Parts: sequence; C-alpha cells; structure tokens
Amino acid sequence: MNMKLEVVIVPVSDVDRAKAFYEKLGFRLDIDIVNENFRGIQFTPPNSEASIIFGKGVTSGRSGSADLVLAVDNVDAARQDLIARGVNVSEVFHYAGGPFNNTIENPRVSGRDPQGRSYFSFASFEDPDGNRWLLQEITTRLPGREWETTRAGTIDIGMLAELLHETEQRHGNYEKTHAKHNWWDWYAAYLRARLNNRSPDEAAAAANRYMDEVLHVPPV
Repeated sequence: MNMKLEVVIVPVSDVDRAKAFYEKLGFRLDIDIVNENFRGIQFTPPNSEASIIFGKGVTSGRSGSADLVLAVDNVDAARQDLIARGVNVSEVFHYAGGPFNNTIENPRVSGRDPQGRSYFSFASFEDPDGNRWLLQEITTRLPGREWETTRAGTIDIGMLAELLHETEQRHGNYEKTHAKHNWWDWYAAYLRARLNNRSPDEAAAAANRYMDEVLHVPPV
C-alpha cells in the first residue's frame, strides 16, 4: 500500500497576507476555494509532492504554531533565492547537538556544518504569522531513506527517446553560453524536472540553476 504525505495544515490569522507571502516564495498556487464562511488555499513548494493548506475555517490551531522543513540541494543558493524574493532568511547554521536538537543552550551554531555533511546545514525564516520554516541541505540521502520507485519503468521507450531528444535540444542553448562541462549533469537535472511534471522552460531553468549554483559552471 502506498501512503504519501500529502498536506500539512498551516494556521494563519490573515489569509490574504499569507497567500501573498507564499506566492512571493515561489510556491505553486493549487486552489483557492471560497464557500460561505470557509476559505481553503493550497500551495505546493517547487518540485514537492507534499503541499500546505491554510485558510478560514480550516483549523483551530493557533496561528504561528507550525514548524516545517524544506529539503534543498544547496542551502546557500536556496537562501539567496529567497532573499532575492524579499524574504528575511537567517544566516546558515548547524546544530551543536546534531540536526533538530534544541535541548541544549544556544543550540544553533553559525556557519555550515564543519564536516560538510548532508542533513547538517540549515537556514530559517518565518511567515507573517510566525510559522517557522527550516531549509535543510540534503545532498545525499542515507541508505534506506528513499522508497523504491517504479516511475522509470512506466515510461514507454518511445516516449523516453522523445524526452532525450528534447533534452539534447534544450541543452544546446546552455552549452553555447557556458564553459565546458559534463553534459550528463545538465541532462540529469533537466530530466528530473520533466519527470516531475515541469514544463520544458521550467526544466531548462532548473537545470541552468543547478549548473550555475551547485556546480558553478561559468558563462563564456
């Protein structure tokens, strides 16, 4: 049986203010339903399979009481992206006692994890209600931390061939404007985005960001 985390409820006091904030973050607006005394809004973070819902009549929880975590490939790049969107983001930090350990005095230590470990570097921000978000850098997942997937097995060979052809054509534009690099790195980022239902333009932008911000391929 498949069981996927679908939605997290986020308590807010001002629905329109919260909607504007999450639009500014770049989250995808999925629904905005109004029905008499009820209003429900759903947003999904970029490339996430889980969403958040908030609104009027959605929850009796106290606004600002949620704690949520966003997994990112590169916490520095994610932090800069949010800052460019006008979000107040903390400096990068790690936990003195290990991830999420707030049991000790002054648990947050400035700077990235000294050992550069996946899961150990963070940044944080809050929405207008004080709901707390953590950016957690996950570059490599530990063994046993990913479910086996059959997504690739459901793709027809003809469809895969077409997708690879599309990827080659899109990569050509990036290749003309950037220094020598491994084409398979760009292909992997593009294909991952396309298999997550992103448009060709969105997938190309995601692949470009990955090459620029993670692998630091310079323009020519």
